[in-house]
Amino acid sequence: MPALKSGILIPILLVLLLTLSAQGGNMPASSNDALTYLQRCNVVWDTPSQDSSGSMPLGNGDIGVNVWVEPNGDLVFYLSKTDAWSEINRLLKLGRVRVTLSPSLLSGGNFFRQDLRLLQGEVVVQGGNPRKPVLLRVWVDANRPVVWVDVESAEPVHVRAQLEIWRKADRRLEGRELFSAFGLMDAPQPVIEHADTVLEDRRDRIVWFHRNPTSIYEQTLRHQGLESLIGKLPDPLLHRTFGGMIHGDGLVREGTTTLRSETPSKQFSIAIHVLTAQTGTVEEWVKQIEAQAAQVESVPRTQARAAHQRWWLNFWRRSWIVVSGSPEAQTVTQGYALQRFINACAGRGAYPIKFNGSIFTVDSREPDEHFDADYRRWGGEYWFQNTRLPYWSMIPAGDFEMTHPLFKMYLDALPLAQERTRRYFGHEGAYFPETITFWGTYANGNYGWNREGKPVSQIDNPYIRYYYSCNLELLSLALEYFFHTGDKRFLSQTLLPLADAVITFYDRHFPRDESGKLLLKPAQSLETYPEVVNPLPDIAGLRWTLEGLLSLPLSNKEADRRNLWRRLLGQLPPLPTKEENGQTFLLPAQQILAQPINSEDPELYAVFPYRLYGVGKPDLEVARNTYARRPYKGNEGWRQDPIWAAMLGLTKEAQRMVAQRFATKHPGSRFPAFWGPNYDWIPDQDHGCAGMIALQAMLMQTDGERILLFPAWPKEWDVSFRLHAPGKTVVEGILRGGKLRSLKVTPARREKDVIVLEPR
Repeated sequence: MPALKSGILIPILLVLLLTLSAQGGNMPASSNDALTYLQRCNVVWDTPSQDSSGSMPLGNGDIGVNVWVEPNGDLVFYLSKTDAWSEINRLLKLGRVRVTLSPSLLSGGNFFRQDLRLLQGEVVVQGGNPRKPVLLRVWVDANRPVVWVDVESAEPVHVRAQLEIWRKADRRLEGRELFSAFGLMDAPQPVIEHADTVLEDRRDRIVWFHRNPTSIYEQTLRHQGLESLIGKLPDPLLHRTFGGMIHGDGLVREGTTTLRSETPSKQFSIAIHVLTAQTGTVEEWVKQIEAQAAQVESVPRTQARAAHQRWWLNFWRRSWIVVSGSPEAQTVTQGYALQRFINACAGRGAYPIKFNGSIFTVDSREPDEHFDADYRRWGGEYWFQNTRLPYWSMIPAGDFEMTHPLFKMYLDALPLAQERTRRYFGHEGAYFPETITFWGTYANGNYGWNREGKPVSQIDNPYIRYYYSCNLELLSLALEYFFHTGDKRFLSQTLLPLADAVITFYDRHFPRDESGKLLLKPAQSLETYPEVVNPLPDIAGLRWTLEGLLSLPLSNKEADRRNLWRRLLGQLPPLPTKEENGQTFLLPAQQILAQPINSEDPELYAVFPYRLYGVGKPDLEVARNTYARRPYKGNEGWRQDPIWAAMLGLTKEAQRMVAQRFATKHPGSRFPAFWGPNYDWIPDQDHGCAGMIALQAMLMQTDGERILLFPAWPKEWDVSFRLHAPGKTVVEGILRGGKLRSLKVTPARREKDVIVLEPR
């Protein structure tokens, strides 16, 4: 079916929006209504870009594109997918697509406009004669695995669509580039990534793929003493095949990688179908993508596009924070909206969001790092310290389905983690390392290549050797998800299995001291303190998690579980503290036995992620003293200073850092929400998501049944908001001039639990 005409697009959206409002849709009831605020947050460029550093992100949760227009008028985009793992565990691009119009998009005038339209989930490019512009629309179907490029022109044009690949031969990664295959750095054997394949026998379409003929999976299991799992757990890399198929009505093949129009037309639609699958043969994969394409295109285009728009409308209806009233307010509003949009573009795939670039990496032009778009610092492994922050930001926004890939990855890796615990330590339970492959092993380099004379349980890397507290934060996130959603299937099939494994690990792994208290030794306090006794993050995490588990609505049949949780809670040592000059403050650990090797503040984990201290809770000054004395301060990347400031009601400090954070993008990127590289890569997902969490906490904090509004909100910032609280609760309000002008709580019975604090 032909694409919707751009001229009728906005009226259709207005009708949809009014319909949703009539049905009870809760867009902001202020001058910053939904359409206005999203239009203000749209990204608009009036000149083309030089290269991929001037790209805009777009996606459907699993498939991503980076879209830009070059000075010659070509529309170009990288194509990516959340499960495109190579044989050496790099998350690769699928390829690059170039669309060329003849006459050029930029001929017939010097008009140019490129819009990222958030409400519609699309990038629209217009060029040429401003009275009769040529229009190209790129959208990644929110409900189907396809990217569409629609061309609309007042005069007939020719179209060429070209696939561009750069993995044309098997290639050895060496030197600095090995950083993007992090787990294989210093490997004793060459690190080889194989070439892509383009099929040559397809008349009216381009079909290409990367297929893993080898895999590091078995080698990794053997190296880490887990060879007993070979054959029991499937190899997730071998024969993984990912790629796509490009075709369009009226387009025929020209050469190996190009489609061209046979006759000029005023309208074209180009489809790029993508697929990842593990198949026995290439032919099976080809059959799957052809069947998938036929199924996708059996849905009328108008119907698919309307459903796509509804998905994005519902997404923006679900939650918002619109700040106004000061010069930096628009930057904060746009930064929050764009980071949430980027999360949505990559948050519904087969695997969690990669903190180091997500699926939106581009060609690297950093000093000493001039590599293709497959490159990212820290490679394919997941650091929980970094991975978690996007997921904390999703829960108050009500983006619950986007947390599923995170929990699924850890749940899928649980059998391996249980076997590792038995093999390494001889007891039950399970732990996940701070840094893992997506199937659950250590990165080989972290585990250590030279195993001579070492027990199988010895981890060479001191940054993560005894790092277990990430498991407790995973449980804390899972508890938060359940308390918000009440999802009983999640409780029984995800939360409780993970909790059983992790709590059993802590119970069995650590001894008790002479007073019967848990003695966490050997241990470390995050990465920063590699040798400690009784680290605060573990003690705070155990207390917060066990209290949360004990509050779950479990039946009397769960007495054994409750008894274990209650017993272990009673055996916890106190949080480590110190008194000095009449002030009490928290410490990273009871004893610190080695010099710090990183720059985190683990003592503040009792504020976030484990909210033992905060506004309206006892001993707030202890936590504020701790914050004031923290040795490592910063406001970039994964640093949590603005979150802690918000949680502690330090309004001006939180306001300053949130405004600064959302104003600090990567200087080499054109897109305003491509942050980084900071400690990781571009776009840095931790930087924006930590800002989101802080802004949410400035506006609303919860404590059991209580919902605190404006615990760290500056009176000069007006705000319209819609956020989610525990108990399937939605809180929606408008603050103007320091006064609450409107408040709606759903369900209404929860309004009695809302405590409105005075903005300061």
